[in-house]
Amino acid sequence: MAQTSSNSSFVLNKPYEVSFEERPKPTVQTPHDVLIAVNYTGICGSDVHYWAEGGIGEFILKKPMVLGHESAGTIISVGESVKSLKVGDRVAMEPGYPCRHCTPCLSGHYNLCPEMHFAATPPFDGTLAGFYTLPEDFCYKLPESVSLQEGALVEPLAVAVHIVKQAEVKPGLSVVVMGAGPVGLLCCAVAKAYGASKVVSVDIQPSRLEFAAGFAATHTFTPARVSAEENAARLLKEVGIADGADVVIDASGAEPSIQTSIHVVRRGGVYVQGGMGKPDITFPIMALCTKEVTAKGSFRYGSGDYKLAVELVASGKVDVKKLITGTVKFEDAEQAFKDVKAGKGIKCLIAGPNEKL
Repeated sequence: MAQTSSNSSFVLNKPYEVSFEERPKPTVQTPHDVLIAVNYTGICGSDVHYWAEGGIGEFILKKPMVLGHESAGTIISVGESVKSLKVGDRVAMEPGYPCRHCTPCLSGHYNLCPEMHFAATPPFDGTLAGFYTLPEDFCYKLPESVSLQEGALVEPLAVAVHIVKQAEVKPGLSVVVMGAGPVGLLCCAVAKAYGASKVVSVDIQPSRLEFAAGFAATHTFTPARVSAEENAARLLKEVGIADGADVVIDASGAEPSIQTSIHVVRRGGVYVQGGMGKPDITFPIMALCTKEVTAKGSFRYGSGDYKLAVELVASGKVDVKKLITGTVKFEDAEQAFKDVKAGKGIKCLIAGPNEKL
């Protein structure tokens, strides 16, 4: 395996201002760390939001930051105590690691760790660089049947896995997913893999719904410019769910979708908020209460989610390759961000400066 020393990094300086910088090559810092040459990185909506707005909620860009967190790569160095991985292994990279000592970590919910070091979330640099260091147990070896490009999509798939687990989807349930972006589409795929009898994809873009129908959805629905109650009634009638859906997942973060969701879910059903939009919205609290809906949030991914995501890809139960619109060269990363913001394609990958070792 040829070695390279390039650590070219795609850096966000301020909204809409990026640069390519040759930064020092990182090294293994602890006996349990591995050094990875980043081969492919997907562009996430949060990356685009930082690029365009300079912040998301309480996470505000205060100094230049390397973008990117949906990555896969090849291990080029390992710490002396690393046992499960070796140089040359191809891995999906879980881009955040916790403190391991706080109450959420010790209770098995490390995704809620207040000290989480998460890539491309201020103040931490992301993975759109030549190299990245991670703890051994936050890297997942890819089976031979899984490509590095597919490995880069394990991150958004793990998000969907966590959402569907929060929803407690079981065989035979009806599931409605609001939003047919990458995470919404993957929620449909995971719900189907979990045995859902009906999987309804909802979006306002016909092209996204056409894709959803060929990907994992059993039904699709286009909302009209009417009230949330009217859209809910139309949806349930069109897809043949008389008493409401067992599970509704919002993967859009859009206020009208959230409002419609509460009217779509059945009495005693489960609603999960996976998409992030405005910090505060008008919410149909009366419908939530009178139907005794179980409402949950979902944040990133937790214990076992990444491992299950890799298994879903390796088994063929979720075909993430279909989501890849194209791959661009590292030097074309800025144009790729512009294209994603303009809504072109579904999932764009950026080949790392060390795409081929």
